[in-house]
Amino acid sequence: MQKKLSSLLIALACAAAAAPVAAKEPASATRQANEAATARHYAGLVAGSAPKLAELTMFFTQMPKGGDLHHHYSGAIYAEQYVDFLDKQGVCVNKQTYRIETNKDVVAAERAKPAKERNCLSSAEVYADDATWRELVQRWSNKDFGNHGALQPPPDRLFFQTFSFFGPVSNANFAEGLQELKKRAIAENVGYIETMFKMAPAVANPEFDARAWQLVNDDAALKAELNTWMETLARDPAFNKTLGEFVARIDEAAQGIDDERFTMRYQTYVLRLLNPSQVFSSMIGAFKAASANGKIVGVNIVGQESTAVSMRDYTLHMKMFGFLKSVYPDVKVAMHAGELAMGDVPPEGLKFHIDEALVLANADRIGHGIDLAHETNALAIMAKMRKDDVPVEINLTSNDFINGLKDENHPITLYRKYGVPYVISTDDAGVTRHTLSNEYVLFASRYKPDYAEMKKASYNSIRYAFLPAAEKTRLTRQLDARYAKFEADIARLAKTVVPAPRTKIK
Repeated sequence: MQKKLSSLLIALACAAAAAPVAAKEPASATRQANEAATARHYAGLVAGSAPKLAELTMFFTQMPKGGDLHHHYSGAIYAEQYVDFLDKQGVCVNKQTYRIETNKDVVAAERAKPAKERNCLSSAEVYADDATWRELVQRWSNKDFGNHGALQPPPDRLFFQTFSFFGPVSNANFAEGLQELKKRAIAENVGYIETMFKMAPAVANPEFDARAWQLVNDDAALKAELNTWMETLARDPAFNKTLGEFVARIDEAAQGIDDERFTMRYQTYVLRLLNPSQVFSSMIGAFKAASANGKIVGVNIVGQESTAVSMRDYTLHMKMFGFLKSVYPDVKVAMHAGELAMGDVPPEGLKFHIDEALVLANADRIGHGIDLAHETNALAIMAKMRKDDVPVEINLTSNDFINGLKDENHPITLYRKYGVPYVISTDDAGVTRHTLSNEYVLFASRYKPDYAEMKKASYNSIRYAFLPAAEKTRLTRQLDARYAKFEADIARLAKTVVPAPRTKIK
């Protein structure tokens, strides 16, 4: 009996081994299926003449955005946050001029007055006075610009003037401001920000100014002059002390920002509206800081490109950058270049800015680049950017508001057609009151790329970040995991869509 039982068990085991087993679907196959389902769902949202904007907004709010590479710290913070900083900093807002009063004696005198007689308001008083609050937010940002009837300056002037209004509080409270930006980024699935944070210290030298303007077209003599000024500053104890304090302040503000969900790095910048000695000394400080500090990953130049000073000194600035790139070849440069549209400057002013940023300054990324169609060497510019893998940073809301460029008039149509890499970014989301998710919505609804291209744009913002290879690998793996979850969620969502009810015909 026992022998028969053993034989039966052996037979059953053999039969079980021979029977076909339902294979478990590989994880890679599941991910591919989810990605395909997500691509189909997205295609339905952009199909037709009227893309489904509400659904696209929901889609891109949830979709992982690798990073935001063209991001100004001071312009990214909303006016509401700056108003909240007033009391913390012990300042007030003049309700006639909407400017911040920083004189402590004036602030104290205002505080001593009865509430109805105060001309300078605290945070709570600004919010309590609806007329003051509405006017303030219209001065400190572009809120209501397109839908109210008050007299107002041109959009570019309004945009650049906002910084003078909130400047006194944006130049302090850095830790709180960075934490606010981090919180907002995490909420919309942004894993990395590379922000233009602070201007490197500058030194004025009128004699250098005169020589720089005189030598701008003599490359050898200009190089010698730049080298002399650089060596002089290297021996200047006051300059080096200020530079050390500058770097330390960035390190201090950055404490507690990075974690497993979010990473932030910092560009330092120079202001193109200053005289050559100030621009170049600030540039030296910026390159030194970026070469010595892991949190400072690049250098930029800011300031409205169409002003008289910016146009006059543009070539000089590009040659300064090129000189310092030869001294500090490992320092990355992202260049505001070609942020100009027809009518901003005379036609000849539109011909060379992107070209010189690439050829003279050796820029690693181009910010905006919207005068491309007017540039003399447009085809060569795109060929060089494609060959050298230099991306353009696309800021659709900013370009529309400041320069009036959008839709088929925006040169992203050219960059895409000729294979130039690009990233999607925000510029100054606090001033123009939008988000990175909104930039993806605009891009998708206007140009209708497929899902693969939108996903690539998200990954590009890690690929072209000014980060060491190991950090890019870490953030890419993090992005992979986020996309796996997102696409699984969208695949499930697509199965729950309820068909629209058919209208009965009587």
